[in-house]
Amino acid sequence: MNPAQEQPLDVKLMHTTATFLFLAFVVMGLVAAARWVVRLPAFDIQSITVNGEVSHNNALTLRANVAPRLSGTFFSMDLGRVRAAFEAVPWVRRAVVRREFPNRLSVTLQEHQAVGYWGGEGELRLINSQGEVFEANVGEVDQETLPRLNGPEGQGAEVLAMFRALAPLFGPLDLPLDQLELSSGGSWRARLDTGASIELGRGSVAEVIARVHRFLKTLTQVTSRYSRHANAVESADLRHENGYAIRLRGVTTSVAAPNPKKK
Repeated sequence: MNPAQEQPLDVKLMHTTATFLFLAFVVMGLVAAARWVVRLPAFDIQSITVNGEVSHNNALTLRANVAPRLSGTFFSMDLGRVRAAFEAVPWVRRAVVRREFPNRLSVTLQEHQAVGYWGGEGELRLINSQGEVFEANVGEVDQETLPRLNGPEGQGAEVLAMFRALAPLFGPLDLPLDQLELSSGGSWRARLDTGASIELGRGSVAEVIARVHRFLKTLTQVTSRYSRHANAVESADLRHENGYAIRLRGVTTSVAAPNPKKK
């Protein structure tokens, strides 16, 4: 029995080309079928379920506002655009979007938790518990309880961290910390609920805390000398190396010039 003869090269090429063309037509057919399937009305998004934190937003209103901005079916919809649409809504910090076969979307929201106001006069925004500054209707928060913070753009987290470190220090003297500001030069300035302005100077959290401790430790002793309470402080400057300067309401250290002698 003669061994099988090897096929000529042109025959091999013809068989390979035919196989390649067949596979290509199969792939093209599958792609066309897939495109047809994903466009079927059965896969149009029929509902969006909103879960999570919605205390500042009504779920029905959210769906009504966001749905017209969405396009595509269950398979073709861009979840990144859906997430961005929800996160553009006031008070929404983060949105997690998932598909639910065959025609639903599930959205879980996390809202900003406002812990203070942010900005100077004429520019009032909010800052959340992560130190992120955001815009929302400030009328929806209790203006009597939130402090006012301010500083260079992008340093909200640093200002919030300093406020959280300093606020408990003033509590025992019943001097609530009402405002805290970081200047562009890196200097800290605080304002108490009594209206007192306190220059804290520059430095790290530990350095500023050390100066505040020194100030508060001796404050009642200083004010009692003038028959005043701690809330009589109008201003204080803690930037001195070995002490501080203080101004008390109703107390002056100036000396009146003597009247000229009458002739």
